[in-house]
Amino acid sequence: MKVKSIALTNFRNYSFSETSFDDGLNIVVGKNAQGKTNLLEAIYFCAIGKSLRAVREKELINWDKPVAKISLEVEKKFGKTRIDITLNRVGKKIVAINRLPIRKIGELMGELNAVFFSPDELKLVKESPEDRRRFMDISISQTSKQYFYLLGRYSKVLANRNKLLKQALSPETIKDTIGLWDEQLSSIGAKLIMYRVAFLKNILPFARLSHEYLTEGTEELNLEYAGITGEDEAEIKTKLLKQLENSLEKDMRLQFTSVGPHRDDIKVWVNGIDIKTYGSQGQQRTVALSLKLAELEIIERQTGEKPILILDDVLSELDEKRKKRLLAFCKKTQTFLSCTDFNYDVPHKTIVVDRGSIV
Repeated sequence: MKVKSIALTNFRNYSFSETSFDDGLNIVVGKNAQGKTNLLEAIYFCAIGKSLRAVREKELINWDKPVAKISLEVEKKFGKTRIDITLNRVGKKIVAINRLPIRKIGELMGELNAVFFSPDELKLVKESPEDRRRFMDISISQTSKQYFYLLGRYSKVLANRNKLLKQALSPETIKDTIGLWDEQLSSIGAKLIMYRVAFLKNILPFARLSHEYLTEGTEELNLEYAGITGEDEAEIKTKLLKQLENSLEKDMRLQFTSVGPHRDDIKVWVNGIDIKTYGSQGQQRTVALSLKLAELEIIERQTGEKPILILDDVLSELDEKRKKRLLAFCKKTQTFLSCTDFNYDVPHKTIVVDRGSIV
């Protein structure tokens, strides 16, 4: 899988720019605040159908312009695909594949598989469980549209259960009604957990290899799903249902659902130490990068296509040894790497960004 070209119209600080890419390492270079990250963001947007940076998509539209557009061409084993995303200040975004608008964003999943890493991804290890759940959800969704749709269904059922908990009803009325939502939440939740546990089981060997590679064999990484698990989906559903029932009194006081896969986490250890609590920032950054590099391997094995790798301002955060090891790893797949300058003797294409233009 290779991104061949991109065109941006009124996206972030770009008025109009277009460029083609090399199949190997693409270095996006320029001074700070010129638009390097915006270019990488646009590429990743075409993979997952949303921005990781913008709270509202209207923020992606340049100044007072009414519309922004991304047009990207990707080449896969069995032909080329064109992805067009149009963002409007009024109305919903329009996503088209080969010029045909899609009805659901899930139809975009798998058209372009990408792994994104930036210094902000340190929160994958350091910050809240929500960041680690997002990592799993985005990665699994790129290889399973079924998982993506399950996430949407779970969110809707969860919202309905929380709405019931917030209503000014008697405890008896809530208890008589909430069983409907508990049944659905435990059923869908069990399926989500099965996907997540399988994902961690599959990614762990590759994450260990990547981590060993980056640390020159001095550290051992371990991962574990922190939540309800079981031998099969039926057992997990039974446990989830019981957990929801046991937490009902607490949930009525809090007015939201306090248990379930939307609260689960990943435990991360290095050499037997809880890296989130006791690891140095350098260790946490290496773990986060190891997980992202392992994600590349998992996606390729499940789809038969090499995903692209997007690295935003990563070199400035690594020591010299890790920089060279990362650049060597980049030979495995098409890579987009942004930086203010690049002085390494490796084959690459340079794309210069200056004041919202590709020059």
